[in-house]
Amino acid sequence: MSKLADKVQQELIQAIDDDALVLPTLPEVALKVREAAEDPDASIQGLTKVIGNDAALTARIIKVVNSPLLRTNKEITDLQMAISRLGINYTCNLATGLAMEQMFQATSDVVDRKMREVWNKSTEIAGICHALCRHYTRLMPDQATLAGLVHQIGVLPILTYAEEHSELLADSISLNHVIERIHPIIGDRILRAWEFPDPIAAVPSQYGDFTRNSVRADYTDIVQVATLQSYLGSGHPYTELDWGAIPAFAKLGIDPNVDIQADEDLSAAMEAAMSMLQ
Repeated sequence: MSKLADKVQQELIQAIDDDALVLPTLPEVALKVREAAEDPDASIQGLTKVIGNDAALTARIIKVVNSPLLRTNKEITDLQMAISRLGINYTCNLATGLAMEQMFQATSDVVDRKMREVWNKSTEIAGICHALCRHYTRLMPDQATLAGLVHQIGVLPILTYAEEHSELLADSISLNHVIERIHPIIGDRILRAWEFPDPIAAVPSQYGDFTRNSVRADYTDIVQVATLQSYLGSGHPYTELDWGAIPAFAKLGIDPNVDIQADEDLSAAMEAAMSMLQ
C-alpha cells in the first residue's frame, strides 16, 4: 500500500476510534418510513401518506410492484394498492433501501462518478441477493435486497473525505486501497448507528470474509455469494478464489462449480430483480 493510502487509512481509523468520523444520516424519508412502520398501530394508509410525500420514491415502489417478479394479472397504479400488495415490512425495507440512492451524490465529478459506480454495483448485487434468497433460502427477500443495497455504505464517508483531499482523489490506486480496507469497518458503524437489525448491520464487515462459517445460512452468506456471482466472467481477483472452499455456497445449497446464471429461470429472476431496482 502507498504511503498516502497508509496515511489516510490511519487517519480514518483514528477518527473511527475517537468517534470523530461524521457518519451519514439516513435520508429523512427513510427515517419517516421506519417510524411509521415501527408504530404498533402502523397502517397501510399511514405508510401511504409518508411515502406519498416523495414522488420519486412513490414511482419506484409502484414500478417494483409491477415488475415481472411481483406483478399480478392486474396492473397496480396506486401507491396504497402497491403497499397492500407488498405488505408494510416489505415496503419499509424496500423504501429504506431505495431512499439510499439520494446519499450517493457528490459535488465533484470524479467522486460523483465513483458514487454512481458503487450504487450501481450495489443494486446489481441486491438484485442477485433477492433472487438467491427466494430460490435457496427461507429468509426474507426484502431483507436480502436491503442487505445488498447497504453492504458498501461505508464507502460514502471515504469518498466524502477524498472530496476534501485532492491528493487522494488524484491517486485512484490509493483511493481504491483505502476503500477496500476501511469501508467494512465504517459500514458496520453506520448501520449500527442507524439501528439496523444485527443480521443486516453485520453484513458490511463480514461479507468479505470468505472463511466465515455461521451456523445456518444468513444475509451475509447471500451477499457474499451474490458478490462473487456478480464478478463471473470478469478479471476480478474474486474469480481466482477457490469457491469450493467458501462455506456460504454449501449453506445455500449452491454448487460453486456451476454457473447459476446458466439456469434460465434463475437468470431471468436475477435480471428482473436487478431491473426493478434501477
